[in-house]
Amino acid sequence: MNLHRLLQKRLAAGRPVRVGLIGAGKFGSMFLSQVPTTQGLEVAAIADLSLDRAKAACRNVGWTEERIAATRFTDDAMGMIASADVEVVVEATGHAPAGIGHARQAIRNGKHIVMVNVEADVLAGPLLAKEAEQAGTVYSLAYGDQPALIYELVDWARACGFNVIAAGKGTKYMPEYHASTPDTVWGFYGLTPEEARIGGMNPQMFNSFLDGTKSGIEMAAVANATGLTPAPDGLAFPPCGTHELADILRPGNLGALHHAGQVEVISSVHRDGGEVKNDLRWGVYVAFEAPNDYAARCFKEYGVVTDPSGKISVLYRPFHLIGLELNVSILSAALRNEATGAATGFRGDVVSTAKRDLKAGEILDGEGGACVWGRLMPAADSLRRGGLPIGLANRVPLIRDVPAGMPVTWADVRMDEADAAYRYRRDMEAAFA
Repeated sequence: MNLHRLLQKRLAAGRPVRVGLIGAGKFGSMFLSQVPTTQGLEVAAIADLSLDRAKAACRNVGWTEERIAATRFTDDAMGMIASADVEVVVEATGHAPAGIGHARQAIRNGKHIVMVNVEADVLAGPLLAKEAEQAGTVYSLAYGDQPALIYELVDWARACGFNVIAAGKGTKYMPEYHASTPDTVWGFYGLTPEEARIGGMNPQMFNSFLDGTKSGIEMAAVANATGLTPAPDGLAFPPCGTHELADILRPGNLGALHHAGQVEVISSVHRDGGEVKNDLRWGVYVAFEAPNDYAARCFKEYGVVTDPSGKISVLYRPFHLIGLELNVSILSAALRNEATGAATGFRGDVVSTAKRDLKAGEILDGEGGACVWGRLMPAADSLRRGGLPIGLANRVPLIRDVPAGMPVTWADVRMDEADAAYRYRRDMEAAFA
């Protein structure tokens, strides 16, 4: 990719790439840990609701007091985005409505935006990416997080001339996880509440990883960026090890896929609770097909693992390094004016789905909460149903009962129609309907 070489040219010219980070949580901290060893990249400013917490995060990852003193800390993210010394904005809050506001401010000010906040991307990324393109700036998924890594694998396969059969990631899945709440989550992880508290773990955040919401969000981002599509019933989470990926990830009656060109998440455990051999719990994959008999023969000659037909194979990466890899997105935007993945259409959506029988008058508590989980579905189905996106399901009152397992719709809730994120989402729906 030559990013390091290009960065050294910028450094030699006395023009380091200067970054503004919004949110110094786990992902942001992992990025910050790499800054001292990346010559030519500087953090001009860090915006966080707690300046003390942000400075503590810097110290925790090894920053010197001199580097901290040379960095501007602020609780005014909008002002930081507009400042002249910021070239690339990294949005790492995880709060979907805030992320939309920050991204739009970056685009208005001619700044590149790296959207760690995949919740915001799934809520309105297609319209944000379109606005950025029109403004001549880069709107990008965050490298190191799984959607951008999957995007890279899909791009590799297509650039080589292979037809992509499926792409996705691994996770630990059981059907009962969909009903998990912040009160029950630690039992599924094999932790006590006290162990989780000592580890500084947020139960609602970890519950969003467990109950299927995060998988749905990430696969919607992949679908919107790559053109792959969800199955009609969403994610099936087939148990699958790396040694059997090529055999299982086939469409129709031959394998676990609904159709060719699908996003799917594979499980690291069988439905009986047994562990899958050679699981891909932390990794990502792309399944692709040889375009002709000659290519299939080359697969065999070079020891490529395939399905029984010899035509379908899989390339996978066994792990991802989260914020430790974020520099790739930042430098790609600043030095090559390219995104490491961005929505090109509205193909997948994540709809709030009742974890239990919900009653009118209850207040939804958002992603990872006790009321709803986020189900992946084709965007066309979400629009037809009027599905309530998971990114807007927080602190929203129900005005109608919703049975367990059913999607929550716009008609089931009372929305603040003056809310900027709500209006932008509705604009996105209209633009991509």
